[in-house]
Amino acid sequence: GNRWGGPPMSGEVKAKTKHGEMTIDQLAEIQPGMAMIMQDIADYYYYTYYAAKGGNWKLATHELNLVRSAFRTAKVTRPKFTEDLDAFDSEYLLPIFKAIQLKDWAEFEEAFERGIEGSDKYHDKHGYDYIRFILSKEPPAHLYLGPPEGFKREKAKGKAGPAPATS
Repeated sequence: GNRWGGPPMSGEVKAKTKHGEMTIDQLAEIQPGMAMIMQDIADYYYYTYYAAKGGNWKLATHELNLVRSAFRTAKVTRPKFTEDLDAFDSEYLLPIFKAIQLKDWAEFEEAFERGIEGSDKYHDKHGYDYIRFILSKEPPAHLYLGPPEGFKREKAKGKAGPAPATS
């Protein structure tokens, strides 16, 4: 056996699922590429903006952390982008995180816009000058964007909205 007490290693390493087996190479081949990862990043960035605008700073932090998480995945699956992803994080994401921490909308909006400009810069650098992030004029309809303490679910209809104003 091998030094860990398992069966001897021979041939390709296989992963088993209820649907069959696949090699580690097949598993590596199906990992997401930059196009799929960048679509997720665009969504998280969009949600970050509207969460901050609505005063849901915790959600803004959560969504911007998801951008970082997607960056980590990209650095594993597409290591040639590691240096630029790290630089983007330092130059553009950190100022957004700082504005969120301060709950400073004006500073947030400025840093967020710089992030969009940075996105253009890095897309240009890598030959993707035809890719431009455009912030939707409409906030996402599937997320509550206001301060968490203002959330009240309407149980009968399953709809959510801000808590009714109290007089």
